[in-house]
Amino acid sequence: MISPSSSIVLAGLESVGKSALFRGLTGEAFGDEANFRGSTVVCRKCHVAECGCDVVDTPGIRLRDDAETTRTALATVGRADVVLLVARGTHAVSEVETLLKELDLQQNRAALAITFKDKAPERIESLAQVYRERLGIPVVVVNARELNVEGRTRVLEAIRNATTIQVQETPIRPENHPPEQPSITLFESKHMGPILAIACMALMFALPVYAAFLFANWAQPIVDELAITPLKAAAQNWPALAQALLTDGYGAITLGWYSFLWAFPVVLLISVTVALTEETGLKDRITAALDPWLRRIGLSGRDLIPILTGFGCNVVAVFQSRSCSKCTREACVSMIGFGSACSYQIGASLSIFGSSGHADLFFPYLIALFVGGALHTRLWHRSLADAGAQPLHERAFLQKPTLRAIRWRVKAAVGQFLKQAMPIFILICLAAASLEHLGILEGITGAIGPLFSVFNLPREVAPGILFSIIRKDGLLTLNSADGALVSALSGGQVFMLVWLASTFTACLVTLWTVRREMGWRVAGRMAGQQAATSVGSAWLISQVVC
Repeated sequence: MISPSSSIVLAGLESVGKSALFRGLTGEAFGDEANFRGSTVVCRKCHVAECGCDVVDTPGIRLRDDAETTRTALATVGRADVVLLVARGTHAVSEVETLLKELDLQQNRAALAITFKDKAPERIESLAQVYRERLGIPVVVVNARELNVEGRTRVLEAIRNATTIQVQETPIRPENHPPEQPSITLFESKHMGPILAIACMALMFALPVYAAFLFANWAQPIVDELAITPLKAAAQNWPALAQALLTDGYGAITLGWYSFLWAFPVVLLISVTVALTEETGLKDRITAALDPWLRRIGLSGRDLIPILTGFGCNVVAVFQSRSCSKCTREACVSMIGFGSACSYQIGASLSIFGSSGHADLFFPYLIALFVGGALHTRLWHRSLADAGAQPLHERAFLQKPTLRAIRWRVKAAVGQFLKQAMPIFILICLAAASLEHLGILEGITGAIGPLFSVFNLPREVAPGILFSIIRKDGLLTLNSADGALVSALSGGQVFMLVWLASTFTACLVTLWTVRREMGWRVAGRMAGQQAATSVGSAWLISQVVC
């Protein structure tokens, strides 16, 4: 039996269902099951009342790998009172053998949870009985993605009865229990796989962004007519400072409305498509297919997961980069800062293109951003040798997503937008309005505005680029005065403006996160390299399009 102060640590390789099991045991909103590698990058702990102990979810262990997540997982297992080994029923023989070889469990009590019960239930149950006899520890078979009350009870009972592993001289013969292999698709084709993966990535973002644009373009004139215009008329009798802060060009209500209208649909719809690719297993197939191409710019397929996460939030993506190999992490973070447009940046850029009458430039801009990010990464980092980082060989199972998992992921993204992104943007609006009211913003524009003539841009764009450095949706401040400034620019100038605001630097919050994760030197080097690439590429583009 376990004491109330015991810690129960879930340990296993990647994609075996630890996070799904953690959610089922703890009822936590965090740790929802994810059918892709590296979904957990930190240890998560939650108290479980039934056993009176703390259950800890760890990142997936990658053998012969120097990723920070693997070191974290191994260190946490070493401090555990009870280790719940987690292995897939489809690959249990190889995974259990690996865990017993790599983990020092002599001082720990242990139990074994075999997941993927739904893939081959009879064979998995037979294998579980073999492990009970040979290891002498409790073994439970579950479907971690849909852990019901009975399954949860059996897992908790196995934890309570955990004991020391018996040493067995006779190993289980793999040929008697061959692994259940996922289906082969076009993603595994040497030539078609990368092309299909890129097409899927494009659709993952193109469809929700286009749908968001159609909705925002339809809704904006309606809300302007019914709410914003009457409000601005009613505010004519308000004190000058109140008008400046709320309803003038940088007003928290008028400009804040632009942020919500153009950014929220993007955040909502992209979170749905990303969740679908994760839960179906497509995201894992995409990363594996693109691994050979990514190595040419200093990355591996595993690094694509944080990069794609960056299209939701760059800060979360930097945290996710903990799963990268030590030899690729800095290159991955560099790519995130330059080429991963977060949902708020996408919404703001879409708004600027739409307000200027050049919405057709958005998708060329998004393609240029990703290609530019790849070239930037290759410029400052070496290509990755075949031996560098661990390659992706194993296929993920393709499966139907569960509505519950999609709902939790979308709920988390929407909550982050409403509780973090919008309040910060409102503060940016209030700061910009205050600076304009005091005449300081005009002074800043006069001081740095002339520099933008190098890129054939007017001095009035300076505040928008300045605020975009603080937060990428600060670009929306260019929509002040109902978008009068951007409407007067040519298509080439608008493209150049959005490009420069997007790429000159990562936002300050992202840079601060890089500093916390990797140190001042890396953050400073990343900022300097990105600024150099941005200015150089912006000048070249300006000679062509402006």
